[in-house]
Amino acid sequence: MLNSLTNVTASGSVTLESLLICTLASLILGLGVALIYMYRNLYSKSFVVTLALLPAMVQIVIMLVNGNLGAGVAVMGAFSLVRFRSIPGSAREISSIFFAMAIGLATGMGYVAIAVLFLILIGIMNLLLNTLRFGEQKEAEKELKITIPENLDYTGIFDDLFDKYTKKAELIRVKTTNMGSLYELHYHVVTRNSDIEKSFLDELRCRNGNLNIICGRIPLRRDEL
Repeated sequence: MLNSLTNVTASGSVTLESLLICTLASLILGLGVALIYMYRNLYSKSFVVTLALLPAMVQIVIMLVNGNLGAGVAVMGAFSLVRFRSIPGSAREISSIFFAMAIGLATGMGYVAIAVLFLILIGIMNLLLNTLRFGEQKEAEKELKITIPENLDYTGIFDDLFDKYTKKAELIRVKTTNMGSLYELHYHVVTRNSDIEKSFLDELRCRNGNLNIICGRIPLRRDEL
């Protein structure tokens, strides 16, 4: 059952029937990879389409190499020249690319049953870990930006409020703004209770002269691949 549908290495040729079967399997399994990636995740149409087509692309290349060592070296050299001309992606995007490539390699060598089994096992595990929120922090850390006038000494100015309303508060950086007349303090904080956030911000406003205060989730710096 898990044997290859093609005997590419031994025969030195690929039949039309095996090519069509492997390509159809690659396209169907590629759609499966794309659907798994789309589950509870932000995505762009271009990236999802790429995931759906990538297994078939890899499969065609593997079948064209056809056990030829020289062709294999040439293909490896060609792939080494191809680089993603975009910003780095997230860990989930990179893992999805390897997922699709692994399925393409399996179908390219004729192991369609193994490719299906691989999609089912890894796909179920992927969905399960994301559904259970595996690896997420139990306490939501937030980013707090406080603007203060230049005549205030920011060292320890909010320590008493942090002790009262937060479990953890860390000053990350200080930036001058408005031609140096203001300071912008960036903190990472963990509040004791989400219900006290408004009271916390109100007391901060009284302390900083009612200047700008921004409180929200820490950006993950996620860039689209």
